[in-house]
Amino acid sequence: MEDDAPVIYGLEFQARALTAQTAETDAIRFLVGTQSLKFDNQIHIIDFDDENNIINKNVLLHQAGEIWHIGASPADKAVLTTCYNKSESYCFLLSLSPFTASLFKSKWQLFFASDSRVVSCAAVWRMPSDWDTGNHESPDDSAHNPQTLELLCHLDDSAHGNAACVLWEPMGDGKRVISLADNHALLWDLQESSTQATVSSTATLEGKGQLKFTSGKWSPHHNCSQLATANDTAIRGWDLRTMSQIYCIENAHGQLVRDLDFNPNRQYYLASCGDDCKVKFWDVRNVQEPVKTLEEHSHWVWSVRYNHSHDQLVLTASSDSRLILSNMVSISSEPFGHLVDDDELSEGEDNHQDDKSKEPLKDSVVSTYEEHEDSVYAAEWSSADPWLFASLSYDGRLVINRVPRALKYRILL
Repeated sequence: MEDDAPVIYGLEFQARALTAQTAETDAIRFLVGTQSLKFDNQIHIIDFDDENNIINKNVLLHQAGEIWHIGASPADKAVLTTCYNKSESYCFLLSLSPFTASLFKSKWQLFFASDSRVVSCAAVWRMPSDWDTGNHESPDDSAHNPQTLELLCHLDDSAHGNAACVLWEPMGDGKRVISLADNHALLWDLQESSTQATVSSTATLEGKGQLKFTSGKWSPHHNCSQLATANDTAIRGWDLRTMSQIYCIENAHGQLVRDLDFNPNRQYYLASCGDDCKVKFWDVRNVQEPVKTLEEHSHWVWSVRYNHSHDQLVLTASSDSRLILSNMVSISSEPFGHLVDDDELSEGEDNHQDDKSKEPLKDSVVSTYEEHEDSVYAAEWSSADPWLFASLSYDGRLVINRVPRALKYRILL
Protein backbone atom coordinates (compact mmCIF):
# COMPACT_ATOMS: atom_id res chain seq x y z
CA MET A 1 0.00 0.00 0.00
CA GLU A 2 1.75 3.13 -1.26
CA ASP A 3 1.18 6.53 0.27
CA ASP A 4 0.50 9.55 -1.91
CA ALA A 5 3.52 11.70 -2.70
CA PRO A 6 3.79 15.10 -0.98
CA VAL A 7 2.58 18.15 -2.87
CA ILE A 8 4.93 21.15 -2.91
CA TYR A 9 4.08 24.80 -3.54
CA GLY A 10 6.70 27.53 -3.77
CA LEU A 11 6.12 31.14 -2.77
CA GLU A 12 8.07 33.96 -4.38
CA PHE A 13 9.05 35.44 -1.01
CA GLN A 14 10.30 34.12 2.29
CA ALA A 15 7.59 33.10 4.74
CA ARG A 16 7.06 31.85 8.27
CA ALA A 17 3.33 32.45 8.99
CA LEU A 18 0.87 29.62 8.32
CA THR A 19 -2.64 28.77 9.48
CA ALA A 20 -5.51 26.54 8.41
CA GLN A 21 -8.68 28.42 7.52
CA THR A 22 -10.45 27.36 10.69
CA ALA A 23 -14.01 28.27 9.68
CA GLU A 24 -13.73 26.27 6.44
CA THR A 25 -14.68 22.64 7.09
CA ASP A 26 -15.45 21.57 3.51
CA ALA A 27 -12.48 22.72 1.47
CA ILE A 28 -8.87 21.96 2.41
CA ARG A 29 -7.50 25.48 2.71
CA PHE A 30 -4.45 27.12 4.27
CA LEU A 31 -3.35 30.75 4.55
CA VAL A 32 0.32 31.75 4.23
CA GLY A 33 1.81 35.18 4.98
CA THR A 34 5.07 36.38 3.40
CA GLN A 35 8.08 38.29 4.72
CA SER A 36 9.57 40.63 2.14
CA LEU A 37 11.54 43.78 2.92
CA LYS A 38 11.56 45.09 -0.67
CA PHE A 39 8.10 44.31 -2.05
CA ASP A 40 4.49 44.36 -0.91
CA ASN A 41 3.80 41.31 1.20
CA GLN A 42 1.08 38.84 0.39
CA ILE A 43 -1.46 36.42 1.81
CA HIS A 44 -1.53 33.23 -0.26
CA ILE A 45 -4.81 31.34 -0.06
CA ILE A 46 -3.91 27.72 -0.76
CA ASP A 47 -6.68 25.31 -1.80
CA PHE A 48 -5.75 21.66 -2.05
CA ASP A 49 -7.70 19.49 -4.49
CA ASP A 50 -7.52 16.10 -2.81
CA GLU A 51 -9.00 14.16 -5.73
CA ASN A 52 -6.53 15.45 -8.31
CA ASN A 53 -3.66 16.01 -5.87
CA ILE A 54 -3.05 19.58 -7.02
CA ILE A 55 -2.90 23.03 -5.43
CA ASN A 56 -4.89 26.09 -6.48
CA LYS A 57 -4.08 29.54 -5.16
CA ASN A 58 -5.31 33.08 -4.77
CA VAL A 59 -3.06 35.97 -3.72
CA LEU A 60 -4.09 39.02 -1.69
CA LEU A 61 -1.83 42.00 -1.00
CA HIS A 62 -0.82 42.77 2.59
CA GLN A 63 0.80 46.16 2.13
CA ALA A 64 1.14 46.90 5.85
CA GLY A 65 4.42 45.03 6.30
CA GLU A 66 6.18 41.69 6.68
CA ILE A 67 3.98 39.06 8.35
CA TRP A 68 5.23 37.25 11.46
CA HIS A 69 2.00 35.60 12.60
CA ILE A 70 -1.37 34.87 11.02
CA GLY A 71 -4.64 33.66 12.54
CA ALA A 72 -8.01 32.74 11.01
CA SER A 73 -11.39 33.54 12.53
CA PRO A 74 -13.21 30.41 13.76
CA ALA A 75 -16.56 31.85 12.64
CA ASP A 76 -16.01 33.87 9.46
CA LYS A 77 -13.98 32.46 6.57
CA ALA A 78 -13.22 35.94 5.24
CA VAL A 79 -11.73 37.38 8.46
CA LEU A 80 -8.15 36.95 9.66
CA THR A 81 -5.54 38.61 11.85
CA THR A 82 -1.88 39.32 11.21
CA CYS A 83 1.04 40.48 13.30
CA TYR A 84 3.44 42.40 11.12
CA ASN A 85 6.49 44.64 11.24
CA LYS A 86 6.50 48.12 9.82
CA SER A 87 9.04 50.93 9.81
CA GLU A 88 8.22 54.25 11.38
CA SER A 89 10.21 57.32 10.42
CA TYR A 90 10.43 60.37 12.58
CA CYS A 91 12.28 63.69 12.43
CA PHE A 92 13.87 65.88 15.05
CA LEU A 93 15.64 69.24 15.11
CA LEU A 94 19.32 69.83 15.66
CA SER A 95 20.40 73.19 16.92
CA LEU A 96 23.96 74.07 15.98
CA SER A 97 26.16 76.42 17.95
CA PRO A 98 27.26 79.62 16.16
CA PHE A 99 30.81 78.23 15.86
CA THR A 100 29.64 74.93 14.31
CA ALA A 101 27.32 76.77 11.98
CA SER A 102 30.20 78.93 10.83
CA LEU A 103 32.17 75.83 9.88
CA PHE A 104 29.36 74.88 7.51
CA LYS A 105 29.30 78.51 6.27
CA SER A 106 25.57 78.54 6.85
CA LYS A 107 23.44 81.22 8.36
CA TRP A 108 20.97 78.54 9.51
CA GLN A 109 21.47 77.02 12.93
CA LEU A 110 18.62 74.50 12.80
CA PHE A 111 18.91 71.26 10.84
CA PHE A 112 16.46 68.40 10.40
CA ALA A 113 17.61 64.86 11.09
CA SER A 114 15.57 61.71 10.53
CA ASP A 115 15.62 58.17 11.84
CA SER A 116 13.43 55.08 11.69
CA ARG A 117 12.49 52.19 13.88
CA VAL A 118 10.67 48.91 13.37
CA VAL A 119 7.48 48.32 15.33
CA SER A 120 5.34 45.18 15.52
CA CYS A 121 1.62 45.74 15.00
CA ALA A 122 -1.53 43.62 14.91
CA ALA A 123 -4.69 44.08 12.85
CA VAL A 124 -7.93 42.41 11.78
CA TRP A 125 -8.54 42.09 8.05
CA ARG A 126 -11.29 41.01 5.69
CA MET A 127 -10.74 39.30 2.37
CA PRO A 128 -12.47 40.91 -0.64
CA SER A 129 -16.00 39.61 -1.09
CA ASP A 130 -15.22 38.17 -4.52
CA TRP A 131 -11.78 36.69 -3.78
CA ASP A 132 -12.96 33.11 -4.41
CA THR A 133 -15.23 33.75 -7.39
CA GLY A 134 -12.47 34.22 -9.96
CA ASN A 135 -10.47 31.58 -11.69
CA HIS A 136 -7.84 29.87 -9.58
CA GLU A 137 -4.33 30.15 -10.82
CA SER A 138 -1.94 27.27 -11.12
CA PRO A 139 1.18 27.36 -8.94
CA ASP A 140 3.32 28.15 -11.98
CA ASP A 141 1.41 31.31 -12.89
CA SER A 142 2.36 34.67 -11.45
CA ALA A 143 -0.28 36.64 -9.55
CA HIS A 144 -1.58 39.38 -11.85
CA ASN A 145 -3.21 42.41 -10.24
CA PRO A 146 -3.87 40.80 -6.85
CA GLN A 147 -6.57 42.29 -4.67
CA THR A 148 -5.83 44.00 -1.37
CA LEU A 149 -7.03 42.99 2.08
CA GLU A 150 -9.56 45.31 3.71
CA LEU A 151 -8.42 46.66 7.09
CA LEU A 152 -11.16 46.23 9.68
CA CYS A 153 -9.38 47.50 12.78
CA HIS A 154 -6.03 47.70 14.52
CA LEU A 155 -5.24 45.76 17.69
CA ASP A 156 -2.53 48.17 18.72
CA ASP A 157 -2.08 49.93 22.00
CA SER A 158 1.20 51.81 21.99
CA ALA A 159 1.35 51.67 25.79
CA HIS A 160 1.61 47.88 25.69
CA GLY A 161 4.50 47.38 23.26
CA ASN A 162 5.09 45.21 20.20
CA ALA A 163 2.59 42.51 19.22
CA ALA A 164 3.89 38.93 19.09
CA CYS A 165 0.72 37.00 18.18
CA VAL A 166 -3.08 37.17 18.11
CA LEU A 167 -5.17 34.23 19.36
CA TRP A 168 -8.82 33.69 18.43
CA GLU A 169 -11.23 32.24 20.97
CA PRO A 170 -11.23 28.56 19.87
CA MET A 171 -14.92 27.72 20.17
CA GLY A 172 -16.21 31.27 19.86
CA ASP A 173 -18.27 33.34 17.45
CA GLY A 174 -15.33 35.39 16.27
CA LYS A 175 -15.97 38.21 18.74
CA ARG A 176 -13.02 37.75 21.10
CA VAL A 177 -9.27 37.66 20.51
CA ILE A 178 -6.19 37.88 22.71
CA SER A 179 -3.06 39.73 21.65
CA LEU A 180 0.31 39.23 23.34
CA ALA A 181 2.42 42.38 23.27
CA ASP A 182 5.73 42.49 25.14
CA ASN A 183 4.73 41.60 28.72
CA HIS A 184 0.99 42.23 28.31
CA ALA A 185 -1.89 39.89 27.41
CA LEU A 186 -4.85 41.91 26.12
CA LEU A 187 -8.36 40.48 25.74
CA TRP A 188 -10.19 42.31 22.94
CA ASP A 189 -13.90 42.44 22.14
CA LEU A 190 -14.58 42.83 18.42
CA GLN A 191 -17.70 44.83 17.59
CA GLU A 192 -19.48 46.21 14.54
CA SER A 193 -18.53 43.28 12.27
CA SER A 194 -14.97 43.41 13.63
CA THR A 195 -14.48 47.04 12.58
CA GLN A 196 -14.03 48.13 16.18
CA ALA A 197 -11.97 46.55 18.94
CA THR A 198 -11.94 47.45 22.62
CA VAL A 199 -9.76 46.04 25.39
CA SER A 200 -11.97 44.35 27.98
CA SER A 201 -9.21 43.15 30.33
CA THR A 202 -5.44 42.78 30.58
CA ALA A 203 -2.83 40.69 32.36
CA THR A 204 0.76 41.75 32.94
CA LEU A 205 3.86 39.58 33.19
CA GLU A 206 5.80 40.81 36.19
CA GLY A 207 9.33 40.01 37.30
CA LYS A 208 12.94 41.01 36.95
CA GLY A 209 14.32 42.11 33.61
CA GLN A 210 12.48 42.86 30.39
CA LEU A 211 10.00 39.99 30.27
CA LYS A 212 8.27 39.34 26.96
CA PHE A 213 5.72 36.79 25.79
CA THR A 214 7.01 34.70 22.90
CA SER A 215 3.89 32.64 22.17
CA GLY A 216 0.57 31.54 23.62
CA LYS A 217 -2.41 29.26 23.19
CA TRP A 218 -6.05 29.75 24.13
CA SER A 219 -7.38 26.60 25.76
CA PRO A 220 -10.50 25.06 24.13
CA HIS A 221 -11.49 23.61 27.53
CA HIS A 222 -13.08 25.12 30.66
CA ASN A 223 -15.48 27.19 28.55
CA CYS A 224 -12.48 28.88 26.92
CA SER A 225 -11.61 30.59 30.18
CA GLN A 226 -7.90 29.71 30.27
CA LEU A 227 -4.79 30.82 28.42
CA ALA A 228 -1.26 29.40 28.35
CA THR A 229 1.69 31.64 27.54
CA ALA A 230 5.43 31.19 27.06
CA ASN A 231 8.15 33.63 28.02
CA ASP A 232 11.83 32.78 28.03
CA THR A 233 12.02 29.22 29.51
CA ALA A 234 8.74 29.43 31.45
CA ILE A 235 5.14 28.43 30.73
CA ARG A 236 2.29 30.12 32.59
CA GLY A 237 -1.42 29.49 32.81
CA TRP A 238 -3.96 32.32 33.18
CA ASP A 239 -7.60 32.47 34.22
CA LEU A 240 -9.22 34.88 31.77
CA ARG A 241 -12.11 35.63 34.10
CA THR A 242 -9.79 37.24 36.62
CA MET A 243 -6.68 37.65 34.42
CA SER A 244 -4.67 36.01 37.20
CA GLN A 245 -1.96 33.36 37.00
CA ILE A 246 -3.08 29.82 37.88
CA TYR A 247 0.10 27.80 37.29
CA CYS A 248 3.72 28.33 36.34
CA ILE A 249 6.32 25.91 34.96
CA GLU A 250 9.49 27.89 35.72
CA ASN A 251 12.05 25.93 33.69
CA ALA A 252 9.86 24.09 31.26
CA HIS A 253 12.70 23.99 28.73
CA GLY A 254 16.43 24.51 28.99
CA GLN A 255 16.22 27.34 26.46
CA LEU A 256 13.53 29.58 24.95
CA VAL A 257 10.02 28.09 24.66
CA ARG A 258 8.84 28.55 21.06
CA ASP A 259 5.32 27.14 20.88
CA LEU A 260 2.42 25.58 22.82
CA ASP A 261 -0.66 23.52 22.02
CA PHE A 262 -3.48 22.02 24.09
CA ASN A 263 -4.63 18.44 23.67
CA PRO A 264 -8.12 18.88 22.15
CA ASN A 265 -9.53 15.84 24.00
CA ARG A 266 -7.73 15.92 27.37
CA GLN A 267 -8.38 19.16 29.16
CA TYR A 268 -5.27 19.30 31.37
CA TYR A 269 -2.69 18.21 28.79
CA LEU A 270 -0.40 20.72 27.12
CA ALA A 271 2.48 20.29 24.65
CA SER A 272 5.47 22.62 24.40
CA CYS A 273 8.63 22.89 22.31
CA GLY A 274 11.73 25.03 22.38
CA ASP A 275 15.31 25.84 21.55
CA ASP A 276 16.61 22.91 23.61
CA CYS A 277 15.47 20.68 20.67
CA LYS A 278 12.84 19.01 22.88
CA VAL A 279 9.09 18.53 22.79
CA LYS A 280 7.46 18.09 26.19
CA PHE A 281 3.99 17.05 27.28
CA TRP A 282 2.57 18.38 30.54
CA ASP A 283 -0.30 17.69 32.88
CA VAL A 284 -0.88 21.19 34.25
CA ARG A 285 -2.33 19.78 37.48
CA ASN A 286 1.19 18.60 38.37
CA VAL A 287 3.89 20.68 36.72
CA GLN A 288 6.92 19.31 38.53
CA GLU A 289 7.88 17.00 35.66
CA PRO A 290 6.63 16.51 32.10
CA VAL A 291 4.64 13.34 31.50
CA LYS A 292 6.62 12.70 28.31
CA THR A 293 9.61 14.17 26.48
CA LEU A 294 10.61 13.77 22.83
CA GLU A 295 14.17 14.42 21.63
CA GLU A 296 13.95 13.64 17.92
CA HIS A 297 15.01 17.01 16.51
CA SER A 298 18.61 18.26 16.22
CA HIS A 299 17.86 21.99 16.32
CA TRP A 300 15.28 24.46 17.64
CA VAL A 301 11.69 23.20 17.54
CA TRP A 302 9.43 26.01 16.32
CA SER A 303 6.00 24.41 16.20
CA VAL A 304 4.02 21.64 17.91
CA ARG A 305 0.47 20.70 16.90
CA TYR A 306 -2.00 18.08 18.12
CA ASN A 307 -4.33 16.52 15.56
CA HIS A 308 -7.81 17.96 16.12
CA SER A 309 -9.58 14.58 15.97
CA HIS A 310 -6.97 11.97 16.93
CA ASP A 311 -4.86 13.48 19.69
CA GLN A 312 -2.23 10.74 19.61
CA LEU A 313 -0.96 12.29 16.35
CA VAL A 314 1.46 15.17 16.99
CA LEU A 315 3.35 17.28 14.44
CA THR A 316 6.61 19.04 15.25
CA ALA A 317 8.56 21.41 12.98
CA SER A 318 12.17 22.44 13.46
CA SER A 319 14.99 24.50 12.01
CA ASP A 320 16.77 21.20 11.36
CA SER A 321 14.64 21.34 8.14
CA ARG A 322 12.53 18.39 9.24
CA LEU A 323 8.91 17.80 10.08
CA ILE A 324 8.18 14.85 12.37
CA LEU A 325 4.88 13.04 12.90
CA SER A 326 4.75 11.17 16.22
CA ASN A 327 2.19 8.72 17.56
CA MET A 328 1.88 9.56 21.27
CA VAL A 329 -0.70 6.94 22.08
CA SER A 330 0.25 6.43 25.74
CA ILE A 331 -0.85 9.96 26.68
CA SER A 332 -3.77 10.24 24.28
CA SER A 333 -7.48 10.04 25.02
CA GLU A 334 -7.56 6.52 23.50
CA PRO A 335 -4.44 4.84 24.93
CA PHE A 336 -5.55 1.38 23.81
CA GLY A 337 -6.52 2.26 20.28
CA HIS A 338 -10.01 1.99 18.84
CA LEU A 339 -12.72 1.65 21.50
CA VAL A 340 -14.88 -1.44 21.03
CA ASP A 341 -18.61 -0.90 21.53
CA ASP A 342 -21.16 -3.31 23.03
CA ASP A 343 -22.49 -4.47 19.65
CA GLU A 344 -19.05 -5.64 18.59
CA LEU A 345 -18.54 -7.41 21.90
CA SER A 346 -21.76 -9.39 21.43
CA GLU A 347 -20.76 -10.77 18.05
CA GLY A 348 -19.00 -13.78 19.50
CA GLU A 349 -16.27 -15.12 21.74
CA ASP A 350 -13.82 -15.52 18.88
CA ASN A 351 -13.98 -11.88 17.93
CA HIS A 352 -13.66 -10.95 21.59
CA GLN A 353 -10.52 -13.05 21.93
CA ASP A 354 -9.09 -11.45 18.77
CA ASP A 355 -9.66 -8.00 20.21
CA LYS A 356 -8.00 -8.98 23.47
CA SER A 357 -4.99 -10.32 21.64
CA LYS A 358 -4.35 -7.02 19.86
CA GLU A 359 -1.47 -5.20 21.44
CA PRO A 360 -1.95 -1.48 22.09
CA LEU A 361 0.06 0.89 19.94
CA LYS A 362 3.28 2.18 21.43
CA ASP A 363 4.67 5.71 21.33
CA SER A 364 6.79 6.09 18.23
CA VAL A 365 7.92 8.35 15.44
CA VAL A 366 5.61 7.59 12.54
CA SER A 367 7.35 9.54 9.78
CA THR A 368 10.11 12.06 9.28
CA TYR A 369 9.47 14.41 6.37
CA GLU A 370 12.49 15.92 4.66
CA GLU A 371 11.06 17.80 1.68
CA HIS A 372 12.21 21.13 3.13
CA GLU A 373 15.67 22.62 2.60
CA ASP A 374 15.36 25.47 5.11
CA SER A 375 14.11 25.99 8.67
CA VAL A 376 10.53 24.72 9.08
CA TYR A 377 8.78 27.41 11.09
CA ALA A 378 5.17 26.20 11.05
CA ALA A 379 3.01 23.10 10.69
CA GLU A 380 -0.79 22.95 10.74
CA TRP A 381 -3.46 20.28 10.43
CA SER A 382 -6.26 20.82 7.94
CA SER A 383 -9.62 21.88 9.40
CA ALA A 384 -11.46 19.84 6.77
CA ASP A 385 -9.43 16.62 6.60
CA PRO A 386 -7.95 15.23 9.85
CA TRP A 387 -5.43 13.11 7.92
CA LEU A 388 -3.82 15.96 6.02
CA PHE A 389 -1.36 18.65 7.13
CA ALA A 390 0.83 21.43 5.75
CA SER A 391 4.29 22.68 6.70
CA LEU A 392 6.11 25.89 5.78
CA SER A 393 9.83 26.64 5.61
CA TYR A 394 11.52 30.02 5.53
CA ASP A 395 12.46 29.78 1.85
CA GLY A 396 8.74 29.93 0.99
CA ARG A 397 8.20 26.23 0.43
CA LEU A 398 4.80 24.89 1.49
CA VAL A 399 4.49 21.09 1.61
CA ILE A 400 1.22 19.18 1.98
CA ASN A 401 1.43 15.63 3.34
CA ARG A 402 -0.89 12.94 4.66
CA VAL A 403 -0.82 10.57 7.60
CA PRO A 404 0.46 7.20 6.32
CA ARG A 405 -2.44 5.00 5.31
CA ALA A 406 -1.34 2.04 7.41
CA LEU A 407 -1.50 4.12 10.58
CA LYS A 408 -4.73 5.82 9.51
CA TYR A 409 -6.51 2.49 9.05
CA ARG A 410 -5.09 1.09 12.25
CA ILE A 411 -6.47 4.07 14.17
CA LEU A 412 -9.84 3.80 12.45
CA LEU A 413 -10.18 0.03 12.48
